[in-house]
Amino acid sequence: MRNKMMMLMAAMVLVLSACGSGGTKDEGSKGTDAANTSTTEQTESTDTGEDTAPADETDPAADDAAYKTPDMDFDLGGRTIKVVSWWDMTIGEDNPDNIQKKKNLEELEKKHNFKMEYVAIDYGEYQQKVTASLLSGQPIGDIVRLGKTYTVPTLVKQDLILPIDEYTKNTNVFNQTMTNQLYTYNGRGYGFTEDQGNLVQGIFYNRKLMNELGVKPLQEYVNEGNWNWDTFLQAAKDANKDTNNDGKLDAWGLANSGLVEMLLMSNETGLTKDDKQNLDDPKTLEALNFESKLKTEKVPRPTEGGDWTEPGQFFRQGNTLMYAGAMWEIGGLKTDMPDADIGFVPFPKGPSASTYHSYEGLLQALTIPKGVKDPDKLMYIWEKINDIDSVYDYPGQASFESNFSNEDDINNAKTVQPNLLVLDHNTFPNLKYYDFVGEIDSGTSVSTVVEKYKPVFQSAIDEIYKK
Repeated sequence: MRNKMMMLMAAMVLVLSACGSGGTKDEGSKGTDAANTSTTEQTESTDTGEDTAPADETDPAADDAAYKTPDMDFDLGGRTIKVVSWWDMTIGEDNPDNIQKKKNLEELEKKHNFKMEYVAIDYGEYQQKVTASLLSGQPIGDIVRLGKTYTVPTLVKQDLILPIDEYTKNTNVFNQTMTNQLYTYNGRGYGFTEDQGNLVQGIFYNRKLMNELGVKPLQEYVNEGNWNWDTFLQAAKDANKDTNNDGKLDAWGLANSGLVEMLLMSNETGLTKDDKQNLDDPKTLEALNFESKLKTEKVPRPTEGGDWTEPGQFFRQGNTLMYAGAMWEIGGLKTDMPDADIGFVPFPKGPSASTYHSYEGLLQALTIPKGVKDPDKLMYIWEKINDIDSVYDYPGQASFESNFSNEDDINNAKTVQPNLLVLDHNTFPNLKYYDFVGEIDSGTSVSTVVEKYKPVFQSAIDEIYKK
């Protein structure tokens, strides 16, 4: 038990400090399941279970029944079901969908004789409390939100989390990509969410400043099918200007001093792949070399020694054209920049990429700890709460339309949303990610840094996968 605890406590370190990476504050940030502002493309599962007969393709009712769990009759004897997260997940009445979900919950509580309790634990102490409860054999809740970085494979390998993929066949409720692709180990799914949208990341830009500086409209690159690393670099350089002719730059093109994670995402690669380091991958090398180019050519606005919020603060000053960030930040940006006319475009496509992407380095989902009673009934209740006919046409519609008045911005967010890539390097506490990036940003050649860190990365991966 002591050895288990030591390993898990070590795994906490990087996750709790990784909020400075890539513009994401925490495990997806407050407000959604796959990440803060929403998720993975809803895909239909072709596996409906061995006991389910194929639906009649000509009968809509039969097709509907093929993926809905049949109604169950059971009594939970007044049990309290605890749902634990780092925010209060109580269903509100802020939109028609949530009103229907809340009504479903109330009816289920009466029918099955239980009470749902939502427990919020401060993010700063969340991982330690939850993992300690799992190790002690006394889970802190019945349905518990867990970050992938410390759950897959660490907690799963210790048989502390139950596989739940057999209960997530209803594609109207459960995000199939989350369970069957992103939160898996040895072919089983351990995480679930009813949220069908992804964390959307990309480039926020100041249209007012863009027009004042005479920079080519970024949307034109997107419309031309030419929004890539080269045109992104050109736009950033075009906005680096000395507008008052005093010999110093007072307008900048890019607020972020480093973009390694977004570059990896936009080139469809990562630093690790399953249980292996991935530094030799040509796609990875392309991303690292472009990061080096940004730094050696001094394209980004120079850091002033700030923390992870510094790029966002630079952008808020109104003199920096672009900021690479996440959609959960848009509300604050609009509040702080009422006159800026903030636009959104995808992060530019890398040379080896097939499409635009978003990424998540701190994926999280709901799980059921081992030892929790009646997991099948818990999953049934979750399904029935969330099995509604949504009033919205697509995931994230309410958020996109309330935050953007420009149709191009909305379409760009919709384009990015389905294409989530998960970067797993935060899973490995001793991978030395920041040391690695620091050497590249300092001007050391990419080839030299890669050769130095390949054994370091692999050793860190082996610590997790081979224990």
